[in-house]
Amino acid sequence: PPPPPQRGPFAAAVVAAYETVMALLPRGTSFPTIPGDGEWTPDIRPLLAAAAAGQAAPQVRRTEDGRLVVSVAVPALRNRDVVGIVLLTREAREVDEALFQVRMTIIAAFGLALALTVALSFYLSTTIARPLLRLARAAERMREGRGRRGHVRPSLRTRRDEIGALAQALDESAAALWARMDAIERFAADVAHEIKNPLTSIRSAIETLRRVQDPERQQRLLAVIAEDVQRLDRLISDISDASRVDTELARTVTERVDVAPILATLADIHETTREPHGPRIVLEAPENGLVVNGVEGRLVQVFRNLIGNAVSFSPPDGTIRLIGRRAGGVVEVAVEDEGPGIPEAKLEHIFERFYSERPKGERFGAHSGLGLSISRQIVEALHGRITAENRRDDSGAVIGARFVVRLPAA
Repeated sequence: PPPPPQRGPFAAAVVAAYETVMALLPRGTSFPTIPGDGEWTPDIRPLLAAAAAGQAAPQVRRTEDGRLVVSVAVPALRNRDVVGIVLLTREAREVDEALFQVRMTIIAAFGLALALTVALSFYLSTTIARPLLRLARAAERMREGRGRRGHVRPSLRTRRDEIGALAQALDESAAALWARMDAIERFAADVAHEIKNPLTSIRSAIETLRRVQDPERQQRLLAVIAEDVQRLDRLISDISDASRVDTELARTVTERVDVAPILATLADIHETTREPHGPRIVLEAPENGLVVNGVEGRLVQVFRNLIGNAVSFSPPDGTIRLIGRRAGGVVEVAVEDEGPGIPEAKLEHIFERFYSERPKGERFGAHSGLGLSISRQIVEALHGRITAENRRDDSGAVIGARFVVRLPAA
């Protein structure tokens, strides 16, 4: 037979490795090797037996240099009787070469798949696994309270993918959490300070009462103690309400609320219960159509606080204008009074906790200073805004104050 095609050392090594691996498999097939003397004559006994039975039984062998040799015996029949056997032995060079090409294709495909798998694993590890581990470590540091900022690396926050969005959300959540903790700390300090004042007054009055024998002075001291107790009770109630606002609104499902009937009801209640020479309320709002997403009870609380604040600053027989309207996608409710206005430097401070800018002549301690702060908490929790400004005439003189609540229309 002609010499087989020459293959390089790499190809021969690949084929040898392939056959070794295939031989180790449960269904692996190995061919007998032709001895080195070059004798190609097969063991004819199984071939003859198969041929005598009327079957063609091929026998596949390999030479020591790797060539594939196929032998087949075919019976010669005459009147259905076996009169002879034809034995054919040939080197299956085309089959061997085709098999070699298939094996090389399989190995190349396997190598390419392996390379792609390794590259993809490295890419996923670099772009997903490692950033997630860094975010997990950042969350762990946040849980342990190690510092306030810089937990999430800037390289993660600036990414424009899901990892970047997660990093940004985690960083913002940490900032919001620290801000909430600072607010709680300041609130606790303010509460302690505000409660301490009436308690100090009560203690001083009691100590003085023990030494005073005059019944009239004793009655005045008892009246001071009673007023401080009422102030303390009002303060504790408002503090409890302020501490519940955020939690309550976070758990309460908002619903469609028409603000117009609420304003009309509050105006009617005020006109029914107002004292002689007290300020009147003039309502300027449609009968319906000012619909927002909110919590009705809390919205009533906001408008009552604003109306009560306007009443306390209005002059006798003054007028309070309650204006409701819709401006595009926003519902605006304004409460205007004819009082002395608000100091320009205090337009934002009046919404702080325990800040109190009261009119002259009002009894001290009648207000806790939490009404406007609670109102801002409620409005901002409903994704709205509340602002304060002064009303001015044509000459620029202050003629009153105006509080405006803006809520997204439903």
